[in-house]
Amino acid sequence: MPYLTAEKKQELFGQYGKSNVDTGSSESQIALFSYRISHLTEHLKKNKHDFGTQRALLRLVGKRRHLLEYLKETDIERYRAIIKALGLRK
Repeated sequence: MPYLTAEKKQELFGQYGKSNVDTGSSESQIALFSYRISHLTEHLKKNKHDFGTQRALLRLVGKRRHLLEYLKETDIERYRAIIKALGLRK
């Protein structure tokens, strides 16, 4: 069973985006990346030598970081809100 179902995506988009189908906003993408990052982190705790997953995790972290930087430059209030909502430390 996949860990990220369509229903889970819609739930994330509804919670952090503007609506359930809001897949393009920075907040919804950051929330989705954070969910995937936490899942891959748990996987890597059990499978230390899975270097393909490790590389994918690092790419996701980089993508999320770029989105956060973009949001910080364009709208600092939205940036602060998503950081607080997701519990990211920045």
